Amino acid sequence: MSVSKPNQTAEFRGTLRPITIAELDEVWKLDLRCFVDGEAYERETFRYLLTSPNTIARQIRSTDNQMVAFVVAVIEIDGVGHITAIGVAPEHRRRGLARLLLREMERSLRSRGISTIRLEVRVENEAAILLYEQLGFAVVQRLSRYYSNGSDGYMMVKPL
Repeated sequence: MSVSKPNQTAEFRGTLRPITIAELDEVWKLDLRCFVDGEAYERETFRYLLTSPNTIARQIRSTDNQMVAFVVAVIEIDGVGHITAIGVAPEHRRRGLARLLLREMERSLRSRGISTIRLEVRVENEAAILLYEQLGFAVVQRLSRYYSNGSDGYMMVKPL
């Protein structure tokens, strides 16, 4: 699938596809770039996620074959799709890539019979919260000291 997303200043072209275990180091390194505040996953967490049958993972690659964005969701035991990680390389933000990945994840989860999706977001991350609200997510709970640096988070949920 080809991705073409207009932006005020530039157009992004790339490819949306699954993430494979062979791309473990690449997704882990991108996650470290996206989450410099200590909230990045450990490499072994990505290994676990990418080898689990209950995980759906997608990426966007640029035309020069660089991974520039990713999303990972887990189908939990209660049948809820849980977005555990989403990241866009800093130099590729504000181009609609996170929105594209979230819509693709919703489609993928629906195709597996999932009817509810949830995620957590830092209460200070106003841009992400606005995006999630625009896509139909609603805050259902404030998570006190959810993040390792002591920041609160919101749990946001959307029916599919």
